This record gives sequence, C-alpha cells and structure tokens, in this order.
Amino acid sequence: MNLIFLGPPGAGKGTQAGRVEAAHGLVQLSTGDMLRAAVADGSVIGRQAEEIMERGDLVPDDVVVTIIADRITHPDCANGFILDGFPRTVGQAEALDAMLAEKGMKLHAVIEIRVDDAILVERIRTRIAETGGSRADDSEETLKNRLDVYHAQTAPLIPYYQSQGKLLVVDGMKPVDDVSRDIEEKIGLATA
Repeated sequence: MNLIFLGPPGAGKGTQAGRVEAAHGLVQLSTGDMLRAAVADGSVIGRQAEEIMERGDLVPDDVVVTIIADRITHPDCANGFILDGFPRTVGQAEALDAMLAEKGMKLHAVIEIRVDDAILVERIRTRIAETGGSRADDSEETLKNRLDVYHAQTAPLIPYYQSQGKLLVVDGMKPVDDVSRDIEEKIGLATA
C-alpha cells in the first residue's frame, strides 16, 4: 500500500503517518531524510543534490523523484511506503505519478488531514506557552508564513488527487486517537 499524507503544517501528518507505518509495516519516507541519505551515500544523484543544497537552492523535482524512485525499490519498502513532505506541488505530483507508472506501481490513497488555520495558530500559541518557544519554528509568524506557502503551493494537490479518486479526508481537529481510527477506516475502505 502506497500512501501520501497531506495537510498544513501542524496538522499531525508525522504523528499519523508513524501510526499507519507501524500498523501496516510500511516505510515512512521523508524527502529531507532521503536527500541527506543520498548525499551521505555519495551516489551520483546524491553528489548532484549536495552541490545544489550547498548553493542554498531547492533540489529540482527530477532529482527528488529520482531519489524517491531509487528508495522505494529497497527491500524495506516491499509492503509499501508513506510519503510525507512530497509532493508539494502539482508538478511534483505529476512527476511522481509518471515515475510510479514506469515502475508498474501506483499510489493507493492520499490522506488529507484537514485542520482550520485558526486552530493551528492556537496550537502553536499553546506550545510556545508550554515550552517557552524552545523550537526554532515556534513562532506564530513562522506558522502563518508556512500556512500561506501551503495554501498557495500544496493545497492545489487536493483537487488534483480528488479528481483521481484517491483523496481521503479526515478531520484533524478531533483527538489524535479518533483521527487515527478515521484514517484506518478510510484506508480499509480504499484498499478493500
């Protein structure tokens, strides 16, 4: 089973993807982790990515898709994978679809964890109050900027995957365990 988790920053994608990973024997793949691993491995594509990152530029979609294409062939991905943090744009989604088709693979579902922006801002305020703002990204302004980027670049993936019949929407404003149950129920229906 191959999945993507979508949702704004702070929606709980990482938490929920981790639970699905453990429950189904899948591998949660973060593009950042894959890029760092490719660089550490010293592969041709890893060296190319390293040069780009050292310049401070974004790694182009074709390089990221090549790294994902390699990573999903590893034995630990035999049961499937969860992409977290990719795709971020419709162009990336199209490149991912083409790569999967070339490999005779498919995406089974895209799980959107839907949370109101106002709730996310309130969550960050609470976390700042509880932790004293110890995390680098713990600021209301940073979150608002990240939400703007999400709505401009990543939210267009919602109608893209909805038109393919792959979008599963869960209410991320429920308690964490309820969100997990909803995800499991929707995954079961989608893959039955």
